[in-house]
Amino acid sequence: MLGIIISIISGGLLGYFFQNDYLTKNSDSLVSGGLCLLLLFVGMDIGNNQSLFSKLSKFGKKIWLLPIGTIIGSFIGGYIASYITSVHLGEGIAISMGLGWYSLSAIELSKISAELGSLAFLTNVIREVLAILTIPLVAKYIGHLESVSVAGATSMDTLLPIINKSTSPDIAVIAFFSGITLSTAVPFLVTAAIAFFHLA
Repeated sequence: MLGIIISIISGGLLGYFFQNDYLTKNSDSLVSGGLCLLLLFVGMDIGNNQSLFSKLSKFGKKIWLLPIGTIIGSFIGGYIASYITSVHLGEGIAISMGLGWYSLSAIELSKISAELGSLAFLTNVIREVLAILTIPLVAKYIGHLESVSVAGATSMDTLLPIINKSTSPDIAVIAFFSGITLSTAVPFLVTAAIAFFHLA
């Protein structure tokens, strides 16, 4: 988290004091390249866990209900948030479809406007911070699977140790699967929301 904060502050200061015409004109290409690199590493992480699918097979088709439920819950959250804030309905849903993956959603939505990209970044970072604080409570008082849903796409990486500590090894395997599924879905969901609501 500290690294993210330092990167944002450093980028803001560099952009303010050292404006560069090349970076300004080619920012979209650079952002797209960074996004592709980010997705490459996600794919490598999936391929590196060769025993994942054999462990998941014992849970059956019901395992898909968790990531699907997380997407639906996030969609409803974005829908409600758009009515209680000044954010446009389409923008609220597009931001919520980041599912906690702040870097990707911020990159995609910053192509529309810097303000929307910043809002997507902050919203999804806050989701992760809240998840860190609430996962142990949700796991204890509501349910283990529900605690995985709170984490969203980050259940496969940054929040996996917290989920593992708060639940059980079996739930951690499900959390990893859910995180992979949601991380794979995020690029499609965000771009679909942008296209459907004509945000671009």
